[in-house]
Amino acid sequence: MKKIIFPTIIIAALFGSISVKAQQTDTVKTHKWFRHDIAGAAQIQLTYRKANISQLNNALNQNGFASINANNLWINASMSHLCHNWIMEDGIGFTPVATSSQNNTEVKYNQYQAYFRAGYNVSQNSSFRLYPFAGINLSAAVLDVRDNNRIKSTGSFSNELLNSTSSKTFYQPNFGIDLGAGFDYVIKIKPKKTDCFTIERNIPIGVRAGYYFNTYAGDWRINNYSLQNSGPNQKQSAVFVSFNIGLGYAVRK
Repeated sequence: MKKIIFPTIIIAALFGSISVKAQQTDTVKTHKWFRHDIAGAAQIQLTYRKANISQLNNALNQNGFASINANNLWINASMSHLCHNWIMEDGIGFTPVATSSQNNTEVKYNQYQAYFRAGYNVSQNSSFRLYPFAGINLSAAVLDVRDNNRIKSTGSFSNELLNSTSSKTFYQPNFGIDLGAGFDYVIKIKPKKTDCFTIERNIPIGVRAGYYFNTYAGDWRINNYSLQNSGPNQKQSAVFVSFNIGLGYAVRK
C-alpha cells in the first residue's frame, strides 16, 4: 500500500505545481497562439433550386414505374468564417425524399450536397454584408426502387435471404460551380467578456442568390458499378435562392 501512496503524493504535488505555473503564464501563452481575431457563424439555410429530372422520369415510365415529383427545396447546415473582408462558407445539405408508387412498387428519390464558397464583402457598414462569391459543389442523386410484391412473397427468414427481388439503390455523382452574391443583415447582441477576450455575438439574417452550373453529371452507379448504357444523365444547372439565419461570433483580444 505504501508503494502506491508515496508515488501518488509525488505525482499530485508535481501536477499542482505545473497547474499554478500554467495559470500564472496563461495570458502570455494566450497572446502567443491567439494572433488574429476569430469570427464566423453557424447557420441554417433553406435553398430553392429547381430539379430537372425529365430524363429520369422517362426511363422510369418506360419500365413501368410512376413518375417522381422531385423536391426543389434544400435544407443546409453551414459555417461561415470571416477574415477581414473575406467570407468563406462551407456546408452540407439534402432534399426531402420524393416518393411515387404504382402496382405496389415504390420509388424514392432525393439528393445530397457538400459545398464551399468564398466571397469578398464590399460593404463598409458593420451591420451589413454584401459580397459576390464563387464556390464548388459536390452532390449525389439517390434513387431507391422497392418491389414490395416480391419482398412480401415469403414469410420465412431463410427464404427471404435467398429471395431475388428487383429492389435496389442507384446513385449519381455530380460536380458543379456556384456563382452569385450574398447579403446579410447583422443583429448585434450584448457581448460577453472574459479576462482575456471579448466575444461579440450576433444573429446574421440574409439571402444568397446565384446560378448553379452542373459541369459534370456522372454515370448512375450501383454498388460502385458504373451503368454507362444510355442512362439518364441530364444536368441540373439552375438558378438558386437561399434564405439564411445563424448565430454569429467574433472573438477579440
